[in-house]
Amino acid sequence: MTYKTKGTCSSQIDFDLKDGKVYNVRFTGGCNGNLKGIGALVEGQDAQDVINRLEGTTCGFKSTSCPDQLAKALKEALNQ
Repeated sequence: MTYKTKGTCSSQIDFDLKDGKVYNVRFTGGCNGNLKGIGALVEGQDAQDVINRLEGTTCGFKSTSCPDQLAKALKEALNQ
């Protein structure tokens, strides 16, 4: 799935969702090392667990963040 982010340095998130688990998370733009780290940490994790951990995370003065956007992307994917 491809998700276009809003309000973050990254512009999109690509990922696979299989049997409710998250795989192959790739961010376009943003803080490269940190976002690769997030992708590695959530690899194979239950999507709802990832949402519960990351939803609501902010970045500086912004009301969202790349992790929060990943949570939104996963929620959207689960609801499809």
